[in-house]
Amino acid sequence: MRESSPISITNRITAPALISGGQADSLFPLAQTNANAQQIMAASPETPVSVLWHGMGHDGGTNERERLETSVINWFEKYLLSDPENTAVTEPFEVTLTSGEISIQNNQPQPSVLAGANYPGLFGSEQQSIPVLGPPQQILSPAGASPAAISSIPGFGGSLAGNLGSLVSTSFPGQSAFFQSQPLTTATEIIGSSQVDVAFSSEQPVTDAVFFVSLQVVGANNRANLPQGLVAPVRFDSLGATPEVVTVDLPTIALNANAGDSIRLVVSTTDLAYRMPLNERLYTVAVTQGAVSVPIVTGLTPIGGEDATFAWLLLIIPALAIAGAILFVLRPREPKLLPQTAELELISDAPVVIEGLYKTYKGGYQAVSGVSFEVPRGVVLGLLGPNGAGKTTTMRMMMGLIKPTQGQITLFGHPVFFGSPVLSRVGALVEGAGFLPHLSGRENLELYWKASGREGEPYFEEVLEIADLGTAIDRKVKAYSQGMRQRLGIAQAMLGKPDLLMLDEPTNGLDPPQIKAMREVMKTYAQTGRTVIVSSHMLSEVEQTCSHVVVMHRGQLIATGEVADLLAGRTGGRLEDVFLDMIGEDLTVGQS
Repeated sequence: MRESSPISITNRITAPALISGGQADSLFPLAQTNANAQQIMAASPETPVSVLWHGMGHDGGTNERERLETSVINWFEKYLLSDPENTAVTEPFEVTLTSGEISIQNNQPQPSVLAGANYPGLFGSEQQSIPVLGPPQQILSPAGASPAAISSIPGFGGSLAGNLGSLVSTSFPGQSAFFQSQPLTTATEIIGSSQVDVAFSSEQPVTDAVFFVSLQVVGANNRANLPQGLVAPVRFDSLGATPEVVTVDLPTIALNANAGDSIRLVVSTTDLAYRMPLNERLYTVAVTQGAVSVPIVTGLTPIGGEDATFAWLLLIIPALAIAGAILFVLRPREPKLLPQTAELELISDAPVVIEGLYKTYKGGYQAVSGVSFEVPRGVVLGLLGPNGAGKTTTMRMMMGLIKPTQGQITLFGHPVFFGSPVLSRVGALVEGAGFLPHLSGRENLELYWKASGREGEPYFEEVLEIADLGTAIDRKVKAYSQGMRQRLGIAQAMLGKPDLLMLDEPTNGLDPPQIKAMREVMKTYAQTGRTVIVSSHMLSEVEQTCSHVVVMHRGQLIATGEVADLLAGRTGGRLEDVFLDMIGEDLTVGQS
């Protein structure tokens, strides 16, 4: 391969060389373009060399074919035809900023091209140190490298990741370490390869450790952008408990980070585009200098570009302002959350407080409508209702999995949102548990606990006793019956003995002795001062297990209180009778 590489001839090139490379190219990245240019310039300092970093590449990017063809023709005319009149030849360095303004002619991003009289190389003409905050962090490389973080889509490359931004570029918490700067005070053009010193270590010695380091730009709206979907893979042939510090050359990029944006360094253990070790590992990573060195290129001036007359601007700016005002008025309302500083004074520290909760889906289907209730400590609460009553939707909002259309949920006095820290105090089994079928039940529980990033005692032996799977706990999950999977899911939810346990239809698939045993487990669990919420259709079980109930129907709250109060005054009455009296024969699902 070395004999076929450009390095085998670059020391003999004396003809004027125009070398171009694509920013959207993970196959032949700009680091290789730079190597060719540097080798030619070192071997023949008098040879004219121009380097062009365009916006295209094997992974898609911004179409600049017409400009590149013009650059090649101009280069040939000057140096091949010896045309001294040609002054349009490419400058020693040209780079495309693909995050340019929107064209007023075709509504497409209009890249801006900058040119300089000197080629700065990968690391710029100077460097700017940007502090990134974050302690040393433990990250898991999961068994089978699944799920894997997504920097680009195989078959589509970085173009799709670049267009969809954070919707596609996914770095999983627990598998990725995040180090982020404060918002930038001024706009910064990052042109080249940033560098950062990272310390890597492994809990157990391994012979093949792989990491993926990337630089993201996080906007003021907290949306992260992974430029061109590029990551820098780092591989160790051996890694142990002693940290190894490596200076990582991050992917070469060209972009403008605006004032108010933040720089985020991400170290991940997986990437869908790369082959990975298949057994699980637990690593620790840290940024040793606490900063990223970003390249700055001075002396660049804009060239080319699209003509946009001032008259067009006079027409389009007021139109955009009016459109923006209309969109602001018609925007979907987000649930209002009380400020963190005031929540301890205004919000109960009860395990669950729900106030004015609504969830409306596209098309007007209202799954939850104006629900408010509070769950005290140390109780087993039954969440009751027919199919479509909104029980599971409410539980999913309580876990931060979906966002309310309106209203507020607090757990232990803290607002709930996706990734909320208070969710570390919650264990849940909602709509069934997902397990890796090729691993045993025990391995699944151990892997889940490591991936959760939670600290403290997991209480493996206690939850395994609750699961009551016997020797089957060491069999592969793909051989489990539905009931065995259900028991393993309940055990998984109880790992670490969370302060709040939420179980959606926990007795599905269990036989009568197991249902009776689970009834006692939940009662005993609540007697320790913790809280259990159970969604169930089995009203007889709820009556024997739960001290409190919340009854929902068609997304609305019908009744809430203690089971004893609901049954009071009914001779021989059962919870099932009370429930049917409340909902009658109306079994309509939801409301619109």
